[in-house]
Amino acid sequence: MVAANSYIKLVPTSTKESITTEELKDLFWYFKEITGKTGDQVNWDYNDAAFPYEIKEKPEGKGSWFYLLSDHDRYNAILLGIGKETIKKEDGTDRDQAYIQVTLPENATFGDKGKANEFCRFLAKKLKGELHLFNGRVMYFYPRK
Repeated sequence: MVAANSYIKLVPTSTKESITTEELKDLFWYFKEITGKTGDQVNWDYNDAAFPYEIKEKPEGKGSWFYLLSDHDRYNAILLGIGKETIKKEDGTDRDQAYIQVTLPENATFGDKGKANEFCRFLAKKLKGELHLFNGRVMYFYPRK
């Protein structure tokens, strides 16, 4: 699989204007917790199958990116990072906009892509952001005028 990127952009009407990697990790743990509760409701050990990843961080990525690594045979890895871009507003002025970048490395599987899409939609919905999917489509999870 060729490396691919998806972005969750934090627009002015999002719940947050910026995010840290620590806040992103907290959202990951919350996502694992709620998917695990689905398994409890159906009396099945769903937690390990629902989102089979653990957080790994390298010293050079501290504060800007980390990755999710899986030891399951159908999954491999998903990279998560944060950044800022400069956007031109309608009145011609510039503003900084934060985003979360989700990257599927070249060794990612189709299982990784499915789980990454699921996690991206969760993040965009939770943060009321603008989701730019791997396939180029855009989903809006914020109130629009």
